[in-house]
Amino acid sequence: MGIELVESTYQITTKLPISEIYGLTNQMRRCSVSIPSNIAEGCSRQSEKDKARFVEISMGSSFELETQIHLFLRLNYISEFEHEKLLVKLDQIQRMINSYLIKLRTTKI
Repeated sequence: MGIELVESTYQITTKLPISEIYGLTNQMRRCSVSIPSNIAEGCSRQSEKDKARFVEISMGSSFELETQIHLFLRLNYISEFEHEKLLVKLDQIQRMINSYLIKLRTTKI
């Protein structure tokens, strides 16, 4: 699901003006890639504390992306439908990340 969000972000950012290539386009793409990447890196860690740290970074990136998606709508770069579609996908991911964080924080080694 995280990879799908990255794909959607890349597709939607192609609609931005060329003047945003080093601004909003780059920022949105980087934080969307950060979400699944940090989860993957966290899974390679041995301790639950280390895993949780990377998952928390992933959650932070998801909220950063959420802010940028709202900005996209306000700047009229996307339609209400596209906005809602992205937010629904992001909300599902945030819920999964939150559930994983709860599990990591309650696991005793």
